[in-house]
Amino acid sequence: MTVTTLSADEARRIALRAQGLLGAPDRRSGVRGVLRHLGAVQLDTISVLARSHELIPYARLGAVGRPAVEAAYWGGGTSFEYWSHAACVLPVEEWPLFAFRRRHYRDRGNLWGHRVTPRTYRQVLDKLRAEGPLTSTELGGAKRTAEWWDWSDTKIAVERALAFGDVVCTERRSWKRVYELAERAVPAELFGRDPADPQCLRTLVEQSGAALGVATRADLMDYHRLRAEQVDSVLGDCALVPVEVAGWGPSGAPAAAWADPAALADAPRGRHRTTLLSPFDSLVWDRARTARIFGMTHRLEAYTPKHKRVHGYFAMPLLTGGRLVGRVDPAREGRTLVARQISLAAPKHLGALATALREAAEWVGCESVRVEALTDESLREPLERLLG
Repeated sequence: MTVTTLSADEARRIALRAQGLLGAPDRRSGVRGVLRHLGAVQLDTISVLARSHELIPYARLGAVGRPAVEAAYWGGGTSFEYWSHAACVLPVEEWPLFAFRRRHYRDRGNLWGHRVTPRTYRQVLDKLRAEGPLTSTELGGAKRTAEWWDWSDTKIAVERALAFGDVVCTERRSWKRVYELAERAVPAELFGRDPADPQCLRTLVEQSGAALGVATRADLMDYHRLRAEQVDSVLGDCALVPVEVAGWGPSGAPAAAWADPAALADAPRGRHRTTLLSPFDSLVWDRARTARIFGMTHRLEAYTPKHKRVHGYFAMPLLTGGRLVGRVDPAREGRTLVARQISLAAPKHLGALATALREAAEWVGCESVRVEALTDESLREPLERLLG
């Protein structure tokens, strides 16, 4: 069988289009369309410009309002929250596909080192059945002490029920999970489906390949955090096709990869998005893939001691022209968007940087942009002129 060989540049454009960042955005499908296309949107507690799950559709669609995002993720039974790449919002159509993981958690029994009695577990389910959707606090308490990790028995029970698939998270209220019985929240035609592991894995690998466009075996493993043997068991029997990508291997050698057939059918073309990306965006959440495709080594430094940070607390990569050309560490002070630290690959990207900063400021309701630190201070005057 002849294997298609892609240049690194072709692979980069395929990846951008697959992620919804090259070509005309699908505004008719909106935020729900972005979620269905990506297959998973990662959640995180950090909120700077906005929470990460809001930044994902913003990067692809532009200024979408928070109510539209929240309604798309948690409104009307169209999605659910579960463990995928990490804690993620997933399209409800993927509920049957995670049956393999729910079975695995049930086989393990005790999760995350926590134990809970069957009686407490039943009490949580009975309370939800009687009273409807509730937070862990409303169920009877989230923590024993103020320590974040010291869960109450009720919290342990409901999180186990979430992992097992007896309950789902139907929404977030003040960033607290709201739990409901899965049998009531998941559409009946999906709740009743329980595919065998091979079918779950095959479909998830195909979905990951479509969301990535072109991917190595490690990339496919990372997307929904599958094990090597799980991916290997279905790669030869799924819709993805083997390719080679020049420059993706060690020392610039070609590397084996797999591609979505639809991604190979026509050359990616269209307008490139200029935007700031969440560090948890699926375009860049895998450090090794980001370095391979874009030549940028990027990591979240929020949990790095301040004096050891290189690019800032929540440095957001700047995407323009299909390249990652810099980073911005943003903050908000009243009606001012503050760029606490900016690094830029070259002065020619100043216009794109100013565009991204102005658009982000307008989106979050800021009236001005203030630049604090630039790695190249000679760029300050021209940047401030562009920002007006």
